[in-house]
Amino acid sequence: MSRVVFVNPLDTSISVRGLGLKAPPLNLMYLAGAVEQAGFVPHIIDANLINGLPEKIAEMVARLRPDLVALTATTATISKAFQYIKKIRDVVPECFIFIGGPHATFLPTETLTECPELDAVVIGEGEETVVDLVKSFLPEDFRWLEKIKGIAFRKIAGDTERVVVTSPRSLIQNLDALPFPARHLVPYSEYRLFNGDVGAGFMITSRGCSFGCKYCVSSHLMGGRFRARSPKNVVDEVEDLALTYHVNDIEFLDDNFMLDRSRALNIAREIRSRGLDVSFVASSRVNEVNHDVLTELKKAGLSTIYYGVESGSPRILQLMNKRITLSMAEEAVRIAKECGISVLTSFILGYPGETYEEMNATIRFAIHLDPDYAQFTILTPYPGTPIFQELKEKNLLATYDWDRYTVVEPVIRYGSYGLTSRQVSRKLKEAYLRFYLRAGYLFKRPGMLKTVFFGLYHSYLRPAFRHSDPQGWYRNLPTER
Repeated sequence: MSRVVFVNPLDTSISVRGLGLKAPPLNLMYLAGAVEQAGFVPHIIDANLINGLPEKIAEMVARLRPDLVALTATTATISKAFQYIKKIRDVVPECFIFIGGPHATFLPTETLTECPELDAVVIGEGEETVVDLVKSFLPEDFRWLEKIKGIAFRKIAGDTERVVVTSPRSLIQNLDALPFPARHLVPYSEYRLFNGDVGAGFMITSRGCSFGCKYCVSSHLMGGRFRARSPKNVVDEVEDLALTYHVNDIEFLDDNFMLDRSRALNIAREIRSRGLDVSFVASSRVNEVNHDVLTELKKAGLSTIYYGVESGSPRILQLMNKRITLSMAEEAVRIAKECGISVLTSFILGYPGETYEEMNATIRFAIHLDPDYAQFTILTPYPGTPIFQELKEKNLLATYDWDRYTVVEPVIRYGSYGLTSRQVSRKLKEAYLRFYLRAGYLFKRPGMLKTVFFGLYHSYLRPAFRHSDPQGWYRNLPTER
């Protein structure tokens, strides 16, 4: 029986290491759960829990004597993942190594070319593909790979080598059939948020988004269509987190939890009917909430709602293909406050074509909305997004150094838009300073000083930090909210 080890490389960003944040590798837990359900015995090694550098993790992998090793990476952490792959290849030369994630999904040939130690890339959703790989693994003959849908691999014939991309795999239709993330394969109680509390119970209750914002990779990664788990299945996992792992603070990481409002209501009712005492965070587009829905969700435990407002300029919202208005944002924030729900809004600065005054308008609008929290980032054109392709074709990407694709560092040639990278960077710092250091903000929220310093630490005191937290409020992928 094939042995498989999943590796989560060390995240060395200031946002994670400097503040003690240790978030569970939810994506690898889903994959390991699927492999376990198929009858195999997977292992997860999370370098973040043990400060494991490549050499140390490679030694741990070698002791498990795996047949297959799987890693995950975002655009900002792909180079770090390559370091782990090289060391694993050195100590376990015969194992089959593959990688997944949004970056590798949209740049499979480039990923294999940049890392010759890699054997394959998993494209898109990974559960069924990874199970197929583990079941079909034949160490002596790589021809078996040609039958696996949804991968890219290196094929060698004589002196020639080429990358083969197999036929795409269909999206998973019945998400209820997937097992819960294999939290039991890691010491779950050791995960911590930046304030030292036990890590929130991160969950995903749906996949995909039917909207097509030009900066967002999610609608392309997950097929541009909303697929959802049933309310019962969702609350079964909520109950498991509360009773088995003693975690009562939950964050739903869906791209758009509120897209199906009747489903959201049924989840709230199911939580209440079981008497679960939980608090949760969810996301929504600003045009998908109303007072009745938020009132019911509040009763079930909704504490914070995440809105992707993104700009205070109607023109930039149109360029983004956001399909919302400023008045919709105002109404959504007002309703949430009336229901006693904390509000987190996100904003993007430096969108291609944006003027200096439009960036100022975004900062002013964030202050006008007066949410409890505001997240500001710099537009980062990730591979797979329409804006990445557009800028690439116009030769307006300033670098392909993926380490710099951090949402806090400009990677666009702004000269043709009448801006400079320095101006955009300064606006990011200014946004946090102007929003969080308002006398009115601090007076109304005296307990928010730690959050204030958290934001300033990232955007002002350490402007060059590497931002790659894949979960929680400070996300490395700007997605549809």
